[in-house]
Amino acid sequence: MQHHERHFKGGATVRDVVLGMSDGLTVPFALAAGLSGALAQSHLVVTAGLAEVAAGSIAMGLGGYLAARGDAEHYASELERERREISDLPDHEEDEVAEVFAAYGLSREQIMPVIEAFRTRPDQWAEFMMRFELGLDKPDGSRAWKSAVIIAGAYVVGGLFPLAPYMFMADAHRALVVSAGATLAALVVFGWVKASFSGGSPPRSALQTALIGGLAACAAFLLARAFA
Repeated sequence: MQHHERHFKGGATVRDVVLGMSDGLTVPFALAAGLSGALAQSHLVVTAGLAEVAAGSIAMGLGGYLAARGDAEHYASELERERREISDLPDHEEDEVAEVFAAYGLSREQIMPVIEAFRTRPDQWAEFMMRFELGLDKPDGSRAWKSAVIIAGAYVVGGLFPLAPYMFMADAHRALVVSAGATLAALVVFGWVKASFSGGSPPRSALQTALIGGLAACAAFLLARAFA
């Protein structure tokens, strides 16, 4: 019987969704809540909220793009350095390979076939050192744009939850109560779904996300109200 292992490989995507969605749920809510104390008409809150969602999604997406590009540039720089060291200091690099395997209880004599194989495969040797010496995995070449789009999109989706009540209710003060409930419910669902993808405990993740997101939203709300 053939065995199939199931491992979750979407860590970077989940991280981007979490980053965008968490900010999208809390920041627009704080702005809308703060404005609700000074404005009675919901359409003004919606206008300001949508402007913030647009600006915030662009800023968050750009931040994700620059972070991913920075990771790719760092990897390329370290890979070139490893290739030079393999070419100029092969004995030193062999010692480092031995140190990596020593952490797993293997002696230099036991791994000599591996070292000899690496001598004829410098590119694979460099990639091995990147992963097991430096802990760096080769980044996806299109990761920067994917990260930007995912973070920005998640921010927009998250931002619509706290703003939706203001779109259907004329009284901003009444809409605020519904918005708070919608934001809390969205945080619970978001935490549950996040755990389902990452392999964690859905109830625990839902509670943590609601608690942390709720505290962040309350803090942002109090600041927004203080300066509104």
